[in-house]
Formats: sequence, C-alpha cells, structure tokens
Amino acid sequence: MSVLVADDHPIYREGIVRAIKERPDLELVGEAGDGREAIEEIKRLAPMVAVLDIRMPIMDGTQVLSAIRRDGLETKVLFLSAFMEPELAYKTVASGAKGYLSKESSRQEVCEAVAEIARGGTALAAAAQAGLAQQIQERERTGGPPRLTEREQEVLQLVSEGLSAPDIGKRIHLSTTTVKSHLHSLYEKLGVSDRAAAVAEAMRRGMLD
Repeated sequence: MSVLVADDHPIYREGIVRAIKERPDLELVGEAGDGREAIEEIKRLAPMVAVLDIRMPIMDGTQVLSAIRRDGLETKVLFLSAFMEPELAYKTVASGAKGYLSKESSRQEVCEAVAEIARGGTALAAAAQAGLAQQIQERERTGGPPRLTEREQEVLQLVSEGLSAPDIGKRIHLSTTTVKSHLHSLYEKLGVSDRAAAVAEAMRRGMLD
C-alpha cells in the first residue's frame, strides 16, 4: 500500500512519515511540503493513498483533490485537518475524498485510516460524520447551500466592490482580523480559496446584487 504525505509543517509531517515507515503493510513513496509539489509527486509516483493537510501553501488540499480527479488519477485522498467544520467535511467528501481526520488523531489512527482507504473503505472522524449528517439535513431543509450570515453577506458585497480587508473593516467598523475571519468562513461556505473565486462563485449562485 503505497503512501504519499503532504504537509507544510515539517515536524508534524515527519511524525506521520515515521509512523507509516513503521507499518509493514504501508510503503512511504514520497513527501511534499505544499500543494503544487504534492500533485507533481502524485503524478510521478502514483501512490495508492495521499495523506494531505487540507491547509497548504500554493495549492490547498481541496485543490489537489480537484487536480487528481480532473486528471483521472487513481490516488485516493485522506485529509488531515485542524478544522472539524461540518461544511468542510461535507465539501471534501462530496468532492471525492475517502477520509477526513483531525490533526489531533494519533499516528496509529492515521495509519489505520490509510490502510482502510487503500482497501477500498473510508475513514471519517466522529466529528466529521456528525458534520456530514448535519449538512445533509441542512440541504434537505433549504434545498441549497447553507445561508450566509448577515455580516458575511455584507463582507461579500464589499469584496465584490474591490475593497481590501482593512478597507472593509473601516467601512463596517470591524478589525481587519475579524474581517479575515468572515472571509475565511465565506471561502468555506462557497468552496473556494480566494477573493476572486468567492465573488465569481457568489455571482454564479445569484448571491450578489
């Protein structure tokens, strides 16, 4: 069962790598420190399973998964995330991920998840399972994606007008940090990773005036 590990935190990655190397049923074939390197190594090495941090520089984990699917690669994806957010869990599984675990999971749990996915199964943290159920129920009730809060809608509108985070903060009397937090939430709900994509997706969904 060949495995590639991609995470931009060297110490954390090394811990996962060491655990995989200690498993006789798993074979580490590559490592990567960012999303772009990850997809290049996946194309070159064709691992059975790629263990990806969902937050990586250059390309995040969801973008790597999209590239895998776009290129018809057979590598299966296990996401490790510090964020057990229901919408993120739903998005990743709906996009084709076979696993979603917290980065607080033990190394043994990660290795067991890799082995299960390689055998054709799935591996979801309990919080992710609860999140999936919540999101499915939400979509059944609303017939669409979760609604934005009033503040998120306000931030989205100002982003579409070309304002920066500091400028938005001044306009609606919030700190830049708080504005960025709202932007992060927007990106998760819209399934995007930057401002331009958020505006484009919001326009596609009819969420902007």
